[in-house]
Amino acid sequence: MAHSTTNYNLDQKFDFTAALRKSIMTVLVVGAVILVGGIIIEMFGAHDHADEAGHAYHWYHRVFANLWINNVYFTGIAIIGVFFFALQFAAQAGWSVGILRVPLAFGNWLPIAFGLMVVTFFVASHDLFHWTHDYIFDKDHAEYDKIIDDKGGYFYWPMAKGSFPLFYVLRMVLFFGFWIFFFNKMKSLTFAEDIHGGTDYWRKMRTWSALFLVFFAVSSSISAWDWVMSIDTHWFSTLFGWYVFASWFVAGLSAITLIVIFLREKGYLEMVNENHIHDLGKLIFGFSIFWTYLWFSQFLLIYYANIPEESVYFVERMQSDVYSPYIFVNLVLNFFLPFLVLMTRDAKRHAIFLKVVCSLIILGHWFDFFLMVQPGTLRHHGGFGLMELGMLLVYGAGFLLVAMGSLAKKPLITKNHPMLEESYHHHI
Repeated sequence: MAHSTTNYNLDQKFDFTAALRKSIMTVLVVGAVILVGGIIIEMFGAHDHADEAGHAYHWYHRVFANLWINNVYFTGIAIIGVFFFALQFAAQAGWSVGILRVPLAFGNWLPIAFGLMVVTFFVASHDLFHWTHDYIFDKDHAEYDKIIDDKGGYFYWPMAKGSFPLFYVLRMVLFFGFWIFFFNKMKSLTFAEDIHGGTDYWRKMRTWSALFLVFFAVSSSISAWDWVMSIDTHWFSTLFGWYVFASWFVAGLSAITLIVIFLREKGYLEMVNENHIHDLGKLIFGFSIFWTYLWFSQFLLIYYANIPEESVYFVERMQSDVYSPYIFVNLVLNFFLPFLVLMTRDAKRHAIFLKVVCSLIILGHWFDFFLMVQPGTLRHHGGFGLMELGMLLVYGAGFLLVAMGSLAKKPLITKNHPMLEESYHHHI
């Protein structure tokens, strides 16, 4: 397809230089060293002992909890990249054409995330999920739990409760399988469009994007119930799927924005200007408020109703010396900071503001998942220390290596996209 604007190099590829790769690898190695240090401190500094329910705590429980936090968090950022890509086609958006390859690259983490999730679940399920213990479903056992027994079919169907959680594992395989399938399908179509041009590939992309969005709407909520809410098996929230999606989405938008800004500063994505950056800033600003709305709605209704089986979730977090400070860290980084800093038009158009805010938001929403997982798995044995910092750095560097490596394999611009001209002249 011919375009009237010819000032940009549409075949430009990202050069994943040895220096940049070395920098990311350095972060990964430093993170690994910090992680090992944190594990050693936990092994020799904390003695194995029982919690209030009589269950023994061991140092590796904290390792498993951190693996699960980072697995779920970075899986979310990866699938949000695919979601953002698909959303642009379903909405027939033109402004974002110049940046589409960035979120698409995130999807390359999904196969790795799948392997990590499955392995972690099979190794650590008994230490992460209370409902996986068979004695809970034995009516003759002292720790029989009727509430969890009533929910057992959701995890084990059609097998016996307390055996192999077939239904749970099948959902995990199904979700990842379809996410990876849709990602590969859309990736193959967009790269084929680069070669053949025309509008046929764009129309096919719209169809596949719409199908993906329908599946994502269901699977993202159920995965939130399975992977996070089921940790606190007695507790439930009817808007929890939306809440996890909002947290994923803001973190994913921030990651997209940071990489777009990085590429622009390195001389890539020449057609992306302050108007495109402004739109990304508006999305981050708006959905940070949306996340806060869901956080407060969930908290206020449970607080006002004061039903014990619901309020215990917040009691465990807000009345804990271990976790209560991070409630405020969560709110400051994920609401007050983006709300106050990105309120003005100019702030959304300047890289320095967005780089600071997006970096802190990515950290802030990691703390959001930290607060969702650790209190239910570690009780008062958790906290943020060397182990948490080290594993976050390892996962973050690993994710960057995969995303940036995939960006280097193909041109950065979808050069035959039928709305490329609109993106050239985007102005707000």
